[in-house]
Amino acid sequence: MTRRLRKQGGFSLVELMVSVVIGLLAVIFATRLMTDSERTKDGALGGSDSMQNGMLAMFSISGDAEYAGFGLNEPLMVGCDTVLVDSDDYQLAPAQRGGATVRPLAAAVIENGGAGPDRLSLYAGTALSGTGTVRVQENYIGGTRIDIDRRPYGFAQGDAILVAPEKKGGKCSVAQVSNNLDALAPPPSKQYLMVGGSGNRFNSGALGAQYKGDAARVFNLGPANRLALRTWSVERGYLRLRATDLAGAGENAQAVADNIVSLKAQYGFDTRVGAAFKPEFGMRVGAWSSTMLDADSDGVNGGAGDYQRIAALRIAVVARARNPERPNASTGQCMATTARPSVFATLGSDNGNAVPVQVDVAVSGDAVDWRCYRYRVFETIVPLRNSGWRPTSS
Repeated sequence: MTRRLRKQGGFSLVELMVSVVIGLLAVIFATRLMTDSERTKDGALGGSDSMQNGMLAMFSISGDAEYAGFGLNEPLMVGCDTVLVDSDDYQLAPAQRGGATVRPLAAAVIENGGAGPDRLSLYAGTALSGTGTVRVQENYIGGTRIDIDRRPYGFAQGDAILVAPEKKGGKCSVAQVSNNLDALAPPPSKQYLMVGGSGNRFNSGALGAQYKGDAARVFNLGPANRLALRTWSVERGYLRLRATDLAGAGENAQAVADNIVSLKAQYGFDTRVGAAFKPEFGMRVGAWSSTMLDADSDGVNGGAGDYQRIAALRIAVVARARNPERPNASTGQCMATTARPSVFATLGSDNGNAVPVQVDVAVSGDAVDWRCYRYRVFETIVPLRNSGWRPTSS
């Protein structure tokens, strides 16, 4: 019987190698697809994080900016070099004036950080009577009593007050009323305010300056516990706030939003000169600047009159993604962001001038290269509503 050999089925070595190559290509393709998908997801999530953080930061700061200057638009007050000693250790922002350091009381004070983050201080009173005022009647050379010329209607025990000289160039002082004004005997008895007492927060016991009778005024800033002196800053990737009206935030700044890498601000000055400057008919931005200008052309850069020329603020916040992206596989370098963001590059309002600022977004102490993150820039312009609503100082 003849046996017939049957040819056995199977793969040759060449066919097997081709199959292995095809399989490897499929694995590489699937891996690349998953990597790209993860990278896209990281970018999308990072964009969402930066959007939320940036919007929260901008909403918080612009809300303060819209309220800034309330009750602080009297010409004798705005820009006055002010003495403030706070038991909670809040300090007014420093500024330069004629080569000297002053601490002006104004709607806004910018401490310019160059390419780094700025500090933005926004101040507002809370007196419902606006700028209620009385005049200092007798010389004040120290102590806790201020003699005034009339009954202090609109003032109350616990109110914060500002004492300002009628001649510009002197120092102002913030204090707090400690006596019960309802208990004062009616005129012709002497009327007075007491600023002493262990429970007083601001300049308790003395004003820190001297004032001549009939040459200084006392302005009511409203209840001291609601006096809104606030300073916004960015430190180590956090937006932080110091404030007199938030418990525990006077000395130590409190975190408000994370992954905020820069805060920048610019003044919008009304630079009209002479009779052309009529704030009662509306303010108009003539120049944007990150630092103080001699906006009133009196020869002093950063004088009190310059702070009275601030018509608006331009504010920018730079937020970054929560998570860094992976470096490039071939070069080992991150390419998520290749150039530092610029702010204020668009045309300004009214006169159209732009003063762009390139921002350093590197976070001190962060081991990850700043190029590994994606960034979003948020900008807004906030008019100072009270800048044109000012009484006369006569």
